[in-house]
Amino acid sequence: MTSHTTNADSVHSIDEAATRLFDNWFDPIEIEVRARAREFIEELIRGELDAVLARPRYGRGQKAGDEGSAGVTGHRHGSRTRSLTGTFGPIEIEVPRARLNTAAGKTTEWKSQALRAYQRRTLAADALIASCYLAGTNKRRVRRALAALFGGAVGKDTVSRTWRKVKGDWDTWNARSLADEPIVRLILDGTVVRVRLDRKATAISLLVVIGVRADGQKVLLAAKSMGGESAEAWRAVLDDLIKRGLRRPDFLIVDGGAGLACALAAVWNDVPVQRCTVHYAELRIMPTSAAKPAWEAVIAVKEAA
Repeated sequence: MTSHTTNADSVHSIDEAATRLFDNWFDPIEIEVRARAREFIEELIRGELDAVLARPRYGRGQKAGDEGSAGVTGHRHGSRTRSLTGTFGPIEIEVPRARLNTAAGKTTEWKSQALRAYQRRTLAADALIASCYLAGTNKRRVRRALAALFGGAVGKDTVSRTWRKVKGDWDTWNARSLADEPIVRLILDGTVVRVRLDRKATAISLLVVIGVRADGQKVLLAAKSMGGESAEAWRAVLDDLIKRGLRRPDFLIVDGGAGLACALAAVWNDVPVQRCTVHYAELRIMPTSAAKPAWEAVIAVKEAA
């Protein structure tokens, strides 16, 4: 006859673990992080106001003629409560208020640079919402996926507003002036990325242009989906960069595509060109590449010149 016994301590530990995991979701770490986040943000904004008024909270202004009187430019008048949602979750913070003196003898309301007017979410929170939406998730699923993190503070309207803001920022970035960029070299390449569009995974061809400043710092100038790497597509990208004020570069580093070769020959035929070492090795290994005749023609023209 076999006897089955159960250790009372093991049963107790299993029951205790189950209670911790499923019956009590209180997380002291998360609670403390959010509390400290509130304290940090409030201290950051108070420090910003202290710097503007040139005196700490409850500090008295100097009398006329005393040293430091020039730094007093206004006065505090209470605070207001604002809601802010970040990757740390939703919190309520106290934002100080102040009136600043103007040159015209009037006063104006002080505005924090760290926390903009009417801002309800941090930039990191907006980026997280937008990235979930761009990954192919619809608005309702984004809301459900981030409900635990944001405490249900993100609805479909929030997702829509965040996406419109990101789209506006992207359009502004694509139209920004390049006249003041000290670009001396360009790196041009085509790449393929996989994204979800209409609930389907698909591949998109992107034309990427990276500029190298005079001090060696690299900066992204363009990343456009043009439907391929044809000469017309690359010419449109180059024309847009020139229209936005990009100066003639001193040197070009390219991927070896035939379309890019034709576009560069039409725009900057006298600029020295170097193929990327990886693409150059591939071209030497595969002599039947369609890009090889085009690049050999371009190089021959440059050498003859």
